[in-house]
Amino acid sequence: MSNTPTPHAPGQSTRSIHGTTLKDAHGAPHLPTYNTTTFAFENTAALLDVVDGHTPGALYTRYGMNPTTFALEETMAAIEGAPAALAFCSGMAAEMAVFAQYGRDGIVCLGDAYGGTLELLADQLPLLGIETTFLLGSELDQLESLLEAGARLVFFETPTNPGLEIFDIAAISDLAHRYGALVAIDNTFASPVNQRPLDLGADIVVYSATKYLGGHSDVTAGFLLGAAELITPVWAWRKNLGTTIAPEPAALLARSLRTLTIRVNAQNASAQAIAEAMEADARVNRVLYPGLPSFPGHELAVSQMHGFGGIITIEVDADGKTSSRVADRLNLFALAPSLGGAESLATQPVTTTHHGLSPAERERRGITDSMIRLSVGLEDTVDLIADLTQALDEVTR
Repeated sequence: MSNTPTPHAPGQSTRSIHGTTLKDAHGAPHLPTYNTTTFAFENTAALLDVVDGHTPGALYTRYGMNPTTFALEETMAAIEGAPAALAFCSGMAAEMAVFAQYGRDGIVCLGDAYGGTLELLADQLPLLGIETTFLLGSELDQLESLLEAGARLVFFETPTNPGLEIFDIAAISDLAHRYGALVAIDNTFASPVNQRPLDLGADIVVYSATKYLGGHSDVTAGFLLGAAELITPVWAWRKNLGTTIAPEPAALLARSLRTLTIRVNAQNASAQAIAEAMEADARVNRVLYPGLPSFPGHELAVSQMHGFGGIITIEVDADGKTSSRVADRLNLFALAPSLGGAESLATQPVTTTHHGLSPAERERRGITDSMIRLSVGLEDTVDLIADLTQALDEVTR
């Protein structure tokens, strides 16, 4: 029996801060921003070694071959527990790259998704010959027949936007793999702090890093993560579509990742308390939050999530116009269509994220005019509850 001690595996916060092996030559604790487009070589042989992939190194920033980008991707891969990562200029750019590479034999999109994603899948990708079949959560029994028919990419969010529906990652991945299909999951709402799709059997994880990963509403970016043999082929799409992240946002994002775990854990705790307060308010018809025992997917969320996130969707006991007035009365919750930042935000899906869907399609998906999606920030929880409570006074005026 060996007496060699088992190496200690660093925790997520440690990986967020020490996840890259790239170091500054002058001893700075963080790698500086390499705000340059190209990198010079001592000779042709050295250049060819990098071009041909024999030696790792910087070459050209649009290719993603920039030390700032390398360090960001290495850190994010360490946080996610993924073998490989690619950083993009936005979450939509990351989605487009994975759809282009792996969706050509047909995509199945499960449940709700960000409105821009639905538009891309329904309107733009068919122009390129990439077809998508959309299944609601209640139609999941149709997935196997679509896989039998040849669909080779299953894509979904969990929790979904805006209803926070929970899908069983392990079960869906097992079914897809039996038919040789890949599973790509948009993990933006959960973040790697609350959910690790790769550990549950998914093949590719997608992020809008603009949200929790960035966390300060000051950077637009995206990620793809997974096994190297799946992520490496996507690199050419990023290079030739020009969707690589630039050095400045990459440096901002690397800064934000250092506080990811502590930020998300604080938002989890605050959102849980706010969801419970809203559930107790008679002026709210319904509260959608995975941390509530009353939530339809609560038990599944408990089984595959480590925390329930900072997003709550409430359905006001009023019509759409009154609900808009409730949103307008909010003071601490800024009226804005994003999420995951230090500041709390509120938005009506019917006016922003899902405004492009027809009323009939929104009704089919259960997206009502009286829904308000809340992104819980880092303000004091009691102040946020007070803000929501005073805004709901509009219902009884």
